[in-house]
Amino acid sequence: MRGGVFYTIQCFLLFVLVGLEFSCAAQKHGKPYYEDLSAYRPLFPISGDSAQKNQNTPTHPVSVAPTRNVNTKVDAVLDSIDRINLTKKFVDGFTIQIYSGQKREEAMNTKQKMSSEISGLPSNLQYIQPKFRVTVGNYFTRIEAQRDLVLLKKHFPNAILVPEKILMK
Repeated sequence: MRGGVFYTIQCFLLFVLVGLEFSCAAQKHGKPYYEDLSAYRPLFPISGDSAQKNQNTPTHPVSVAPTRNVNTKVDAVLDSIDRINLTKKFVDGFTIQIYSGQKREEAMNTKQKMSSEISGLPSNLQYIQPKFRVTVGNYFTRIEAQRDLVLLKKHFPNAILVPEKILMK
């Protein structure tokens, strides 16, 4: 039993060493790898006269009519995307949460403070069991919300940006 284990370990080590020797064989040669691919390069005629003419004469823009026009296909795809978007009721977006807690009075006071100090942003009071939330605004992107968040942080230091589904009108 003991001899069989040592024999298998020796065979395994021999297999690993031989495998390493063959895997490094391509790297042991002193010559660097080289392959000539010039036969596959496209050739362009170069004439010395045309290069000099192009430098002396001003170039005028030339309008080229499209040959492979895909406008009808693109229009069909855009129409199908538009139909899909019309069926959507909600969109992923952001809102700013200025209060979250279990006390209704504090939530009402926060909403009143919000409407009195910053009149341009409407606030919403929501009860999502077991907490009251006061949120401000509906934003489609984080960048849009960031400007108002900086303004609200001055009055409400606990204001945070919260991902939320926004109702499409």
